[in-house]
Amino acid sequence: MSEDTYSAFMQLLKDDPRYRMEAYQFVREALSFGQRYQDEQDDEATEEEDLDLECFEEEVDELDEELEGWDEEEDPERHLTGQVLCQAIRQYAQQQYGLLAKVVLNSWGIHTTSDFGEIVYNLIGIGMMRKSKSDRREDFNDQYDFEDAFVKNFDFELSEESGQA
Repeated sequence: MSEDTYSAFMQLLKDDPRYRMEAYQFVREALSFGQRYQDEQDDEATEEEDLDLECFEEEVDELDEELEGWDEEEDPERHLTGQVLCQAIRQYAQQQYGLLAKVVLNSWGIHTTSDFGEIVYNLIGIGMMRKSKSDRREDFNDQYDFEDAFVKNFDFELSEESGQA
């Protein structure tokens, strides 16, 4: 983190004391988690498509050659919508904190999915996150109820490491 970004972040924490520093870090980690998950899903879909598209291989190679000179985006990371990011945050919170996810998030000042939007847009405001033209702050509103998502409907998952009973 550059010194300017660090200063902007520290000023953000002073200007908007609703959320603790951990909340911002957690949202950034959950974004990376969601992007990795989306990339894995895309890779699986691509493998299936590759089987169906072998007959078009020559045409695809020609298109690749034509597009070779086009400028690529600076940041190849995957964009997540507010709705998708909220779901990634839910999964990541459950994975990291289990049944304590709601308690941990609440302790950082996060009580609704709207708070995720506030955090994201605060980070956008200081240049630590980006948005697309179609993104709106309201995309984060009312995505799920914390009591339902983190307590009543908690998803239990056994990892391979836990073994079978």
